[in-house]
Amino acid sequence: MSRVDTVIVGAGQAGLALSRELSAAGVDHVLLERGRVAQRWRDRWPSLTLLTPNWMNRLPGDAPLDDPDGYLTRDALIGRLEAYAAAHRAPVQERTRVLDVRPGHRGGLLVSTDRGSWRARDVVVATGAADVPRLPAVAAGAPGSVHQLHAAGYTTPQALPPGGVLVVGAGPTGQQLALELRRAGREVVLAAGRHARMARRHRGADAWTWLRRIGELDRTIDEVCDPVAARRAASLVLSGAEGGRDLDLGVLERAGVLLAGRLVGWDGAGARFGGDLAAIAADADARMRRLLHRFEAEQVRAHAQAGSLAFDAAPGPAPLRLGPGVCALDLAAAGIGTILWATGFARRCDWLPAAAVGPDGELVHRRGVTPVRGLLALGLPFQHRRTSHMIGGVGADAAHLARRIVAARRPAAVAVPAPAAAPVAA
Repeated sequence: MSRVDTVIVGAGQAGLALSRELSAAGVDHVLLERGRVAQRWRDRWPSLTLLTPNWMNRLPGDAPLDDPDGYLTRDALIGRLEAYAAAHRAPVQERTRVLDVRPGHRGGLLVSTDRGSWRARDVVVATGAADVPRLPAVAAGAPGSVHQLHAAGYTTPQALPPGGVLVVGAGPTGQQLALELRRAGREVVLAAGRHARMARRHRGADAWTWLRRIGELDRTIDEVCDPVAARRAASLVLSGAEGGRDLDLGVLERAGVLLAGRLVGWDGAGARFGGDLAAIAADADARMRRLLHRFEAEQVRAHAQAGSLAFDAAPGPAPLRLGPGVCALDLAAAGIGTILWATGFARRCDWLPAAAVGPDGELVHRRGVTPVRGLLALGLPFQHRRTSHMIGGVGADAAHLARRIVAARRPAAVAVPAPAAAPVAA
């Protein structure tokens, strides 16, 4: 059994940022990665472009990107993470799958892998929030004659069987893949669900620039009314492709994608959809309008601070005007050969101590500190700030955890009794 001060599970942006902090503090540690550095990004489809601009994609101590307002491709990001790991001499053990973490009999934590075991004082779960593909219950009844694939396994349009594609899910992944498939000449039907529409730019500035201006990127979990809802909030539907383009249901419909409401069930080889497309689109639009209203309020404040109120209002994109949507679809008659589930990911916690997992199956923590002594987490959605799970946001949490790890290794200070107070004269 190998011994080390700290085991970091995962060598993505979170694990690498923490490794840099621990190396600077002289903490002996190792990163255990099931695949290669940045494996989670390697698992995404090859044409993926990040939806965040480059100024948000810089790790602590990393060099600035040449184009701060550009958008990294998947492969460019992987290259940067590999270079970061090499530059900071991150002690990564690749192709090492962690099987189990449990408390040791003599303190510390035991980490079992497919390549041996480790004993550590601390274990940091830096695997992110995308452990396993998530499928809705309706997927169980899908016709067996149609090829099914989660977006986690998607690579290119050419790799899919012939025919059209039913894409289920209207988040960033679902809408990006629906557009890619349609542009590749496939007939595409998109079954939409709850999502968050967003304009790529407002008043010429990127949406993320506005979110920074209104303080949303620095907002902490302690400042929100409902932390659970905040951590589960829908991602903004944005695309970094082609220098950053607008993407919404209207863009898809104009490209020839057939839209439907939520997928609710099956009639043999036929799919049934809820008649809620208009409501889904209206809800997504309302989410965007609320943010745009805050952007405009910030514009008023900035102009007032500069001593000028002379500016034109910018209401943002026009409301969506969609067709009625599909209510039922005979997959065979429509030539649908594939169902692509763009329904997100879940997090597995069954390999962690039960005391660190809540009734909902999620990891219990406060700013990455779990109830299990020595077990920490990094890179989770809204772990502390709204950007905690993002490339440029993991650094602050990594520094925080590193300070805790270092402090726990210092000998406890010996308390010196205070001198007795002099008696007070009557």
